[in-house]
Amino acid sequence: MTLPHALLVAGPTASGKSALALALAERLRGTIVNADSMQVYRELRVLTARPTPQDEARVPHKLYGVRPATEPGSVAWWRAEALAAMESARQENRLPILTGGTGLYFAALTHGLADIPDPGPQARAEARALLAELGAPGLHARLAAEDPTTGGRLKPNDSQRIARAWEVWRGTGSGLAAWQARRGTPAPWRFTAIQLDPPREALRAAIATRFAAMLAEGALDEVRALLAQHLDPALPAMRAHGVPELSACLRGDMTLPEASRRTALVTGQYTRRQATWFRHHPLSEGRTHTIHARFAELTQFSERILDETVAFVHPPG
Repeated sequence: MTLPHALLVAGPTASGKSALALALAERLRGTIVNADSMQVYRELRVLTARPTPQDEARVPHKLYGVRPATEPGSVAWWRAEALAAMESARQENRLPILTGGTGLYFAALTHGLADIPDPGPQARAEARALLAELGAPGLHARLAAEDPTTGGRLKPNDSQRIARAWEVWRGTGSGLAAWQARRGTPAPWRFTAIQLDPPREALRAAIATRFAAMLAEGALDEVRALLAQHLDPALPAMRAHGVPELSACLRGDMTLPEASRRTALVTGQYTRRQATWFRHHPLSEGRTHTIHARFAELTQFSERILDETVAFVHPPG
């Protein structure tokens, strides 16, 4: 049986993924499916650089702004929704084009996702209680003593993931890393991948320029509205790049120039981690074409680049 075909467009933040995916979708009759863990939150259009309403009107876009900030997304949730969106595109004779920078999302789709049992309410309640009592670093230290493999993969201040790892270990008897090593079944699709891998200096300049544009487009108001909900600061949406920094600015704890500088710094650090992840985790078992430049910098060569990329996705013959 011939598997249906899907295209992956991946790369670090500010590499031009969305622009490239949009251009390819127009050329290839595509439906763009979000593969970015922060762009799923409806309150964060500006700060997560979601496609504009004008872009969304040009080709179908799926899984953008579909969850409230109060409801954390998960890899399992995204995979199920992405597969449904891909099948819907196939039924409409459109090419699914999955684009984003969340490596775990791509891996869950192309290599399968471990079926982790529900840890149960008792383990969840224990994790929440310990997190409140010990704080994230304290619970991380305890987790590392019991499950060093998982603990070594988590940052000491990542409260949500630490609590999740603790509840999995307590509720299932195996660590989260051990469960994740037991891969599930890859999605029944044939994947071709495009990976953007720009030079570091190009990304640094793009990040600074983009954040300035975000401020002009209302990023401060977006964060002000988010803070008005009085959400748990451990929620993923509250940790999106720019949210902690602009929150401090709105509280009077940080100047706007300093918030901009810090946002650019943490975003740059994140792009390094993204590049490292993609370097060590192939996007798919199929073919991958790497472009060592930002797509936005290729405007004068866009037709040639698009022609080459389209030929790669659909080779003649």
